[in-house]
Amino acid sequence: MRYNLAPAVPENSFPRVVSLACHDLRTPLATVYGFARTLTRAGELDERTMRFLGMIEEASEQMTALLDELGVAARIEGERWEPALREVDTLELARSEDERIRTEGAGELVETEAESVARGLQSLAIAASRHGPAEPVTWRVDGRTLELSPVTEAAAPVVTGKSVRDLGSLVARLVIEALGGSLELDGETLRVKL
Repeated sequence: MRYNLAPAVPENSFPRVVSLACHDLRTPLATVYGFARTLTRAGELDERTMRFLGMIEEASEQMTALLDELGVAARIEGERWEPALREVDTLELARSEDERIRTEGAGELVETEAESVARGLQSLAIAASRHGPAEPVTWRVDGRTLELSPVTEAAAPVVTGKSVRDLGSLVARLVIEALGGSLELDGETLRVKL
């Protein structure tokens, strides 16, 4: 039997309200996504309408991901996050299908919240690329240590969470630190220890 020994968080606390809002917004968002997808699959619409429906689907998926990020942040801040830990290779956590992100090195098995950490690592890399050079960024994996570079001077405040301009980076820091890890900037390299 598991007991939550964290201090009780009032029902009307800001993290609880945000968590509830994220939960409640998912239903109408799923409805919008579902109808757009149904209409797209029907295939009886003109090309312009199909393109708009595709844009609605994509935006709905992005909004769902943002709500997931916000929900995780609220649960961590409200001391209600219960990560689903499982064993995963750190190299796999850093891998991404995004063409702006490269991955190299040798991983190590760690027990962590794989989905949140992988999403966080991707968010950090995308922020480094978006706010830094136009070139791809690279995760160099050495066991439990992952190094992201280049993180330019312009991208550093966003990637480290010192400038709150990127929800994904902010949540990545919260997740990694909540799991006992750390983030440290050394020149143009962000070092993440899991």
